[in-house]
Amino acid sequence: MPVLTAIFRPIFDLLLGPFQGLPAMVTLLPISIGVTIAALYVFKWTSDQEASEEAQRAIHAGIFEIRLFNDDLRAIFAAQLAIVWQVLKKFRYALAPLLWMLVPLFILVSQLQFHYGYSGFVEGDRVIVTAELVGEPDVQRFGEQKPAFRLEAPDGVTVETPTLWIPALNQVTWRVQIDELGEYELTIIDPDGGRTTKSLVASENIVRRSVVRGSTLFDQLYCPAEAPLEAESPFQRITIDYPETNVSLFGWELNWIIAFLLMTFVFGFVLMKPIGVTI
Repeated sequence: MPVLTAIFRPIFDLLLGPFQGLPAMVTLLPISIGVTIAALYVFKWTSDQEASEEAQRAIHAGIFEIRLFNDDLRAIFAAQLAIVWQVLKKFRYALAPLLWMLVPLFILVSQLQFHYGYSGFVEGDRVIVTAELVGEPDVQRFGEQKPAFRLEAPDGVTVETPTLWIPALNQVTWRVQIDELGEYELTIIDPDGGRTTKSLVASENIVRRSVVRGSTLFDQLYCPAEAPLEAESPFQRITIDYPETNVSLFGWELNWIIAFLLMTFVFGFVLMKPIGVTI
């Protein structure tokens, strides 16, 4: 998994780089069109189009039969059963394309989430940085003294608080302030001198924002925006709470995934016939 995310991160950064500074919907529109065209061709090449068209004709015939024999309950019931059977057949024909698209769509959505799902920090914002230590919470782990971790930040970011140790959660936290817009790398120094970094982005543009840098497979699947923590790291997860955001679609404020799916469905219906696909 780290290899895959390492490959796709720079690819998406390169593809989305020219759209920095533009409204989110302006950039999601061509992405949606491209995904729709690719998905339609996957359906065309991996599904049984002739059988799907035959099932579609059978569904239309069943609907016409219900209208024609609307005073015959037995005929209506038989036509309804036939329609349900044909719908199930169409669903079976769509399974192969869906399986082909499952992994690429997961990669696409997980990468786009960290470009479109969060808004950036601006000058003056205060940010909480939380590092969760490896192991289960243990209030006696460090005795009466808090662990000697400290956070260092480059120019442009100020660490405002000393290390706050929360034994019950097995976490250390800090509050930092954004002094200037930019892309930064925070460094946590552990008592043994080891160094663990976490990215912090202060920008209003559409850029990659890493909410979690973790070590588990779930963290890598959930947040592939940053390289996973090293196996020898004392932390299992470092988080920065970027504020979630929506995109505007015809005046409606929607989660970007909902807006993206709506556009994809619309383009799918528009482009089905030109591409020659039956779904």
